[in-house]
Amino acid sequence: MHTYRIDLDKKVNLDDFDPAETRYAPGGKENAEQSLLQLNRQLEALQESLYAEHKHRVLVVLQGMDTSGKDGVIRRVFEGVNPQGVRVASFKVPTPVELDHDYLWRVHQQTPARGEIVIFNRSHYEDVLVVRVHSLVPEAVWKKRYEQINAFERLLTDEGTTILKFFLHIDPQEQKERLLERLEKPEKNWKFNAGDLKERALWKEYMKAYEDVLEKTSTPWAPWYVVPANKKWYRDLVISTLLVETLQNLEIRLPAPFSAQEIAEFRRQLSQEDRSG
Repeated sequence: MHTYRIDLDKKVNLDDFDPAETRYAPGGKENAEQSLLQLNRQLEALQESLYAEHKHRVLVVLQGMDTSGKDGVIRRVFEGVNPQGVRVASFKVPTPVELDHDYLWRVHQQTPARGEIVIFNRSHYEDVLVVRVHSLVPEAVWKKRYEQINAFERLLTDEGTTILKFFLHIDPQEQKERLLERLEKPEKNWKFNAGDLKERALWKEYMKAYEDVLEKTSTPWAPWYVVPANKKWYRDLVISTLLVETLQNLEIRLPAPFSAQEIAEFRRQLSQEDRSG
C-alpha cells in the first residue's frame, strides 16, 4: 500500500488518484472486513505494548474534505483499542487566545507523549488550506508555512515521534451522496452543516491547496498517503494496514519481566497477607 505514499517534491495531480479504487482488496468488501478484524486485534496488542514500553510517540494526521470519513476512521480503525493510551485532538476555528499566538502554538500542546497515540482530526494543515482558500491571511504569509510545518514535524520526529499523515480522497459525487444521506436520515441530521455547502462550492480551490500540501510537506520523516476513501471499508483497510506495519517496524518491546526470585518474593508476601488476614 506504499504506492499511496507521496514522494517529496513530486508533482501531484489529484485527478491521477482514483478515490474509488480497491486494488489491494481483490477479495472485495467481505474479505476486507475479515482482514480489518484481524488488523484491529493486532493494533490493540501493539498499542498496549507501546503504552507499556513508554518510549515511542505516534501521531496520526487525518485530513480531507467534509464527509471524507475522518470520524469514521477514528471509530472503526481504533475500535476496541484501549482509550488510556489513545487520544483524539480536533482542531476547529481558533479561539481568541489561540489567535494571539503563532498558528502552531495550539498544535504543539496536543502532540503525543511517550507511549501515546494521538489522532489529529484536522490539524495544523488547516493553516495552509482553509486559511489559503478563504484568504484569511496574505499569500506571502501562508506560503512560508510549508517550510515551517516541515521543520516542526522534523522536530517532533527527532524527539521520538512517528508521524503518519492520511489525506482521505473522495470525489464530489460521493460527497454529494453523503450530504444527502445526512438530510434524508433523521438520525444523521445533526451531522449536516449548511456551511459544508459553501465549502463544497470551493472544491477546485481546495483540491489545488491539497495538491500543494502533498507536494511540499510529504517528507521522509512525515509522509503523506493519499487514501482512496469513496468506499469506507477500503479506506479503513488501507489506514489499518499502514498503521499496523508502522508500529511493527518500531520493534516495540515490553518492559523486562520480573526475575524468578522477585516473583517468588512477591508470592511470599501475598501468602503472608492471606495468613495475617
